[in-house]
Amino acid sequence: MNLSGRTEVYGVIGYPVSHSLSPVFQNAAFSFLGIDAVYVPFEIKPEDLREALAGLKKARVRGLNVTIPHKEAVVGLADWVSQEVEAIGAANTLLFSEGRTLAYNTDWIGFLRSVEEIVDLDGKRVLLLGAGGSARAVAYALKRRSCQVYIWNRTKSRAEDLAERFGLEVVGSPEEILGSVDLVVNTTSVGLRDEEKLFNYDLLTQDHVVVDLIYRETPLIKAAREKGCLWQNGFPMLVHQGAESFRIWTGCEPPLKVMKRSLRGYGYPTDSPRTPLKT
Repeated sequence: MNLSGRTEVYGVIGYPVSHSLSPVFQNAAFSFLGIDAVYVPFEIKPEDLREALAGLKKARVRGLNVTIPHKEAVVGLADWVSQEVEAIGAANTLLFSEGRTLAYNTDWIGFLRSVEEIVDLDGKRVLLLGAGGSARAVAYALKRRSCQVYIWNRTKSRAEDLAERFGLEVVGSPEEILGSVDLVVNTTSVGLRDEEKLFNYDLLTQDHVVVDLIYRETPLIKAAREKGCLWQNGFPMLVHQGAESFRIWTGCEPPLKVMKRSLRGYGYPTDSPRTPLKT
Protein backbone atom coordinates (compact mmCIF):
# COMPACT_ATOMS: atom_id res chain seq x y z
CA MET A 1 0.00 0.00 0.00
CA ASN A 2 1.00 3.63 -0.51
CA LEU A 3 1.77 5.05 2.94
CA SER A 4 4.25 7.67 1.79
CA GLY A 5 1.79 10.53 1.29
CA ARG A 6 2.95 11.09 -2.31
CA THR A 7 2.00 9.68 -5.67
CA GLU A 8 4.05 6.55 -6.23
CA VAL A 9 5.45 5.85 -9.69
CA TYR A 10 5.60 2.50 -11.42
CA GLY A 11 6.30 1.71 -15.03
CA VAL A 12 7.53 -0.57 -17.78
CA ILE A 13 10.96 -0.40 -19.41
CA GLY A 14 11.71 -1.67 -22.90
CA TYR A 15 12.90 -0.65 -26.35
CA PRO A 16 10.57 0.08 -28.00
CA VAL A 17 7.85 0.37 -25.38
CA SER A 18 5.24 2.84 -26.67
CA HIS A 19 3.03 -0.06 -27.81
CA SER A 20 2.74 -1.51 -24.29
CA LEU A 21 -0.77 -1.98 -22.93
CA SER A 22 0.45 -2.45 -19.36
CA PRO A 23 -0.24 1.22 -18.44
CA VAL A 24 -3.90 0.73 -19.41
CA PHE A 25 -4.71 -2.08 -16.99
CA GLN A 26 -2.25 -1.20 -14.24
CA ASN A 27 -3.61 2.35 -13.97
CA ALA A 28 -7.15 0.95 -14.03
CA ALA A 29 -6.22 -1.25 -11.06
CA PHE A 30 -4.68 1.63 -9.09
CA SER A 31 -7.74 3.78 -9.72
CA PHE A 32 -10.21 1.05 -8.75
CA LEU A 33 -8.43 0.36 -5.44
CA GLY A 34 -7.94 4.06 -4.69
CA ILE A 35 -4.15 3.77 -4.63
CA ASP A 36 -2.32 7.05 -5.21
CA ALA A 37 -0.01 5.77 -7.94
CA VAL A 38 0.67 6.10 -11.65
CA TYR A 39 2.16 3.64 -14.16
CA VAL A 40 4.07 4.98 -17.17
CA PRO A 41 6.29 3.63 -19.99
CA PHE A 42 10.03 4.34 -20.03
CA GLU A 43 11.77 3.75 -23.36
CA ILE A 44 15.37 2.77 -22.62
CA LYS A 45 18.02 1.73 -25.11
CA PRO A 46 20.08 -1.35 -24.15
CA GLU A 47 23.29 0.65 -23.86
CA ASP A 48 21.59 3.02 -21.38
CA LEU A 49 20.05 0.36 -19.14
CA ARG A 50 22.44 0.47 -16.19
CA GLU A 51 22.41 4.28 -15.97
CA ALA A 52 18.64 4.46 -16.47
CA LEU A 53 17.88 1.97 -13.70
CA ALA A 54 20.11 3.89 -11.30
CA GLY A 55 18.33 7.11 -12.23
CA LEU A 56 14.85 5.64 -11.83
CA LYS A 57 15.76 4.22 -8.44
CA LYS A 58 17.21 7.57 -7.37
CA ALA A 59 14.01 9.26 -8.54
CA ARG A 60 12.15 6.97 -6.11
CA VAL A 61 10.28 4.96 -8.74
CA ARG A 62 8.75 2.12 -6.74
CA GLY A 63 8.66 -0.74 -9.25
CA LEU A 64 9.01 -1.69 -12.89
CA ASN A 65 7.93 -4.25 -15.41
CA VAL A 66 10.64 -5.26 -17.85
CA THR A 67 10.06 -6.18 -21.47
CA ILE A 68 12.14 -6.84 -24.59
CA PRO A 69 15.12 -6.51 -24.83
CA HIS A 70 16.00 -6.05 -21.15
CA LYS A 71 14.65 -9.17 -19.39
CA GLU A 72 17.98 -10.98 -19.26
CA ALA A 73 20.22 -7.95 -18.78
CA VAL A 74 18.41 -6.70 -15.66
CA VAL A 75 19.23 -9.93 -13.83
CA GLY A 76 22.88 -8.92 -13.58
CA LEU A 77 21.93 -5.47 -12.29
CA ALA A 78 19.76 -6.68 -9.41
CA ASP A 79 20.83 -6.97 -5.78
CA TRP A 80 18.57 -9.99 -5.22
CA VAL A 81 16.77 -12.40 -7.55
CA SER A 82 13.95 -14.86 -6.88
CA GLN A 83 14.39 -18.59 -7.39
CA GLU A 84 12.25 -18.32 -10.52
CA VAL A 85 14.61 -15.74 -11.98
CA GLU A 86 17.52 -18.02 -11.13
CA ALA A 87 15.87 -20.91 -12.95
CA ILE A 88 14.59 -18.97 -15.97
CA GLY A 89 17.52 -16.58 -16.38
CA ALA A 90 15.27 -13.59 -16.99
CA ALA A 91 13.26 -11.09 -14.94
CA ASN A 92 10.17 -9.10 -15.88
CA THR A 93 9.45 -7.39 -12.55
CA LEU A 94 11.64 -5.14 -10.40
CA LEU A 95 10.89 -3.79 -6.94
CA PHE A 96 13.01 -1.01 -5.48
CA SER A 97 13.05 -1.44 -1.72
CA GLU A 98 15.33 0.15 0.90
CA GLY A 99 17.91 1.02 -1.72
CA ARG A 100 17.99 -2.48 -3.21
CA THR A 101 16.80 -3.76 -6.59
CA LEU A 102 14.80 -6.99 -6.24
CA ALA A 103 14.12 -9.04 -9.39
CA TYR A 104 11.18 -11.38 -9.97
CA ASN A 105 9.72 -13.31 -12.88
CA THR A 106 5.92 -13.35 -13.15
CA ASP A 107 5.74 -14.46 -16.79
CA TRP A 108 5.69 -18.12 -15.82
CA ILE A 109 2.83 -17.79 -13.33
CA GLY A 110 1.00 -15.50 -15.76
CA PHE A 111 1.21 -18.26 -18.36
CA LEU A 112 -0.03 -20.94 -15.97
CA ARG A 113 -2.94 -18.92 -14.64
CA SER A 114 -4.08 -17.80 -18.08
CA VAL A 115 -3.91 -21.19 -19.82
CA GLU A 116 -5.44 -22.99 -16.85
CA GLU A 117 -8.53 -20.84 -17.37
CA ILE A 118 -9.25 -23.08 -20.38
CA VAL A 119 -7.43 -26.40 -19.79
CA ASP A 120 -5.83 -28.51 -17.05
CA LEU A 121 -2.11 -28.62 -17.83
CA ASP A 122 -1.06 -31.47 -15.54
CA GLY A 123 0.82 -34.12 -17.49
CA LYS A 124 0.01 -32.69 -20.92
CA ARG A 125 2.20 -33.26 -23.96
CA VAL A 126 3.21 -29.88 -25.37
CA LEU A 127 4.83 -28.55 -28.53
CA LEU A 128 6.73 -25.37 -27.63
CA LEU A 129 7.61 -23.10 -30.56
CA GLY A 130 10.54 -20.74 -30.00
CA ALA A 131 13.52 -20.55 -27.68
CA GLY A 132 13.68 -16.93 -26.47
CA GLY A 133 12.98 -15.34 -23.10
CA SER A 134 9.25 -16.05 -23.22
CA ALA A 135 9.92 -19.68 -24.12
CA ARG A 136 12.11 -19.99 -21.02
CA ALA A 137 9.29 -18.84 -18.76
CA VAL A 138 6.76 -21.09 -20.50
CA ALA A 139 9.09 -24.10 -20.32
CA TYR A 140 9.62 -23.49 -16.60
CA ALA A 141 5.86 -23.28 -16.05
CA LEU A 142 5.11 -26.42 -18.04
CA LYS A 143 7.72 -28.45 -16.18
CA ARG A 144 6.10 -27.30 -12.92
CA ARG A 145 3.00 -29.12 -14.17
CA SER A 146 4.94 -32.28 -15.11
CA CYS A 147 4.31 -31.76 -18.82
CA GLN A 148 6.25 -33.59 -21.53
CA VAL A 149 7.61 -30.71 -23.61
CA TYR A 150 8.89 -30.90 -27.17
CA ILE A 151 10.67 -27.81 -28.43
CA TRP A 152 11.24 -26.55 -31.96
CA ASN A 153 13.11 -23.44 -33.01
CA ARG A 154 14.46 -22.35 -36.37
CA THR A 155 17.93 -22.02 -34.84
CA LYS A 156 18.36 -25.53 -33.52
CA SER A 157 21.26 -24.68 -31.21
CA ARG A 158 19.07 -22.31 -29.20
CA ALA A 159 16.43 -25.03 -28.85
CA GLU A 160 19.12 -27.43 -27.67
CA ASP A 161 20.35 -24.95 -25.05
CA LEU A 162 16.83 -24.50 -23.69
CA ALA A 163 16.17 -28.24 -23.80
CA GLU A 164 19.27 -28.91 -21.73
CA ARG A 165 18.28 -26.24 -19.19
CA PHE A 166 14.78 -27.60 -18.56
CA GLY A 167 14.86 -31.24 -19.65
CA LEU A 168 12.93 -30.82 -22.91
CA GLU A 169 13.10 -32.84 -26.13
CA VAL A 170 14.17 -31.11 -29.36
CA VAL A 171 12.28 -31.99 -32.55
CA GLY A 172 13.37 -31.42 -36.12
CA SER A 173 10.02 -30.01 -37.21
CA PRO A 174 6.63 -29.26 -35.59
CA GLU A 175 4.92 -31.66 -37.97
CA GLU A 176 6.82 -34.70 -36.69
CA ILE A 177 5.32 -34.43 -33.21
CA LEU A 178 2.07 -32.51 -33.79
CA GLY A 179 -0.10 -35.61 -33.93
CA SER A 180 1.11 -36.70 -30.49
CA VAL A 181 0.67 -33.49 -28.47
CA ASP A 182 -2.27 -31.96 -26.62
CA LEU A 183 -1.12 -28.35 -26.57
CA VAL A 184 0.71 -26.06 -29.03
CA VAL A 185 2.31 -22.89 -27.63
CA ASN A 186 3.82 -20.20 -29.87
CA THR A 187 6.32 -17.92 -28.13
CA THR A 188 7.87 -16.57 -31.37
CA SER A 189 7.02 -13.28 -33.11
CA VAL A 190 5.82 -15.12 -36.23
CA GLY A 191 2.30 -13.88 -36.95
CA LEU A 192 2.85 -10.45 -35.46
CA ARG A 193 3.53 -8.59 -38.70
CA ASP A 194 3.10 -11.12 -41.49
CA GLU A 195 1.18 -14.15 -42.67
CA GLU A 196 4.15 -16.51 -42.43
CA LYS A 197 3.38 -19.91 -40.93
CA LEU A 198 5.40 -21.89 -38.41
CA PHE A 199 4.18 -25.23 -39.77
CA ASN A 200 1.33 -26.69 -41.81
CA TYR A 201 -1.68 -25.43 -39.85
CA ASP A 202 -3.98 -27.79 -41.77
CA LEU A 203 -2.64 -30.54 -39.49
CA LEU A 204 -4.32 -29.04 -36.44
CA THR A 205 -7.38 -30.91 -35.16
CA GLN A 206 -10.16 -29.97 -32.76
CA ASP A 207 -8.37 -32.05 -30.11
CA HIS A 208 -5.50 -29.54 -29.96
CA VAL A 209 -5.36 -26.61 -27.56
CA VAL A 210 -3.54 -23.67 -29.21
CA VAL A 211 -1.95 -20.77 -27.32
CA ASP A 212 -0.21 -17.85 -29.05
CA LEU A 213 1.48 -15.25 -26.85
CA ILE A 214 0.88 -12.52 -29.45
CA TYR A 215 -2.02 -10.20 -28.53
CA ARG A 216 -3.98 -10.49 -31.75
CA GLU A 217 -5.60 -13.05 -34.02
CA THR A 218 -2.54 -14.47 -35.73
CA PRO A 219 -2.72 -16.95 -38.61
CA LEU A 220 -2.13 -19.70 -36.03
CA ILE A 221 -5.10 -18.62 -33.90
CA LYS A 222 -7.24 -18.17 -37.00
CA ALA A 223 -6.44 -21.73 -38.08
CA ALA A 224 -7.16 -23.02 -34.58
CA ARG A 225 -10.57 -21.35 -34.59
CA GLU A 226 -11.35 -22.77 -38.02
CA LYS A 227 -10.57 -26.26 -36.72
CA GLY A 228 -12.70 -25.78 -33.58
CA CYS A 229 -9.72 -25.95 -31.21
CA LEU A 230 -9.63 -24.46 -27.76
CA TRP A 231 -7.50 -21.33 -28.24
CA GLN A 232 -6.03 -18.39 -26.40
CA ASN A 233 -4.04 -15.36 -27.51
CA GLY A 234 -1.58 -13.37 -25.41
CA PHE A 235 -4.00 -11.02 -23.64
CA PRO A 236 -4.85 -13.28 -20.67
CA MET A 237 -1.16 -13.97 -19.95
CA LEU A 238 -0.40 -10.25 -20.21
CA VAL A 239 -2.97 -9.47 -17.53
CA HIS A 240 -2.07 -12.34 -15.22
CA GLN A 241 1.66 -11.62 -15.25
CA GLY A 242 0.91 -7.94 -14.64
CA ALA A 243 -1.48 -8.81 -11.83
CA GLU A 244 1.23 -10.79 -10.07
CA SER A 245 3.62 -7.84 -10.47
CA PHE A 246 0.92 -5.59 -8.97
CA ARG A 247 0.69 -7.94 -5.97
CA ILE A 248 4.48 -7.86 -5.47
CA TRP A 249 4.62 -4.06 -5.62
CA THR A 250 1.58 -3.19 -3.51
CA GLY A 251 0.78 -6.20 -1.35
CA CYS A 252 -2.82 -5.84 -2.57
CA GLU A 253 -4.99 -8.41 -4.30
CA PRO A 254 -5.16 -7.27 -7.95
CA PRO A 255 -8.66 -6.58 -9.33
CA LEU A 256 -8.48 -9.01 -12.26
CA LYS A 257 -11.93 -8.30 -13.64
CA VAL A 258 -11.21 -4.57 -13.73
CA MET A 259 -7.85 -5.13 -15.41
CA LYS A 260 -9.37 -7.37 -18.09
CA ARG A 261 -12.30 -5.04 -18.68
CA SER A 262 -9.96 -2.08 -19.23
CA LEU A 263 -8.45 -3.88 -22.25
CA ARG A 264 -11.72 -4.67 -24.02
CA GLY A 265 -11.29 -1.64 -26.28
CA TYR A 266 -7.82 -2.84 -27.25
CA GLY A 267 -8.82 -6.28 -28.47
CA TYR A 268 -9.10 -8.40 -25.32
CA PRO A 269 -11.13 -11.48 -26.40
CA THR A 270 -14.80 -11.34 -25.53
CA ASP A 271 -15.85 -14.58 -27.23
CA SER A 272 -15.42 -18.14 -25.99
CA PRO A 273 -12.03 -19.86 -26.47
CA ARG A 274 -13.93 -22.61 -28.28
CA THR A 275 -15.77 -20.22 -30.59
CA PRO A 276 -15.04 -21.16 -34.22
CA LEU A 277 -14.12 -18.48 -36.75
CA LYS A 278 -17.13 -17.19 -38.66
CA THR A 279 -16.69 -17.52 -42.43
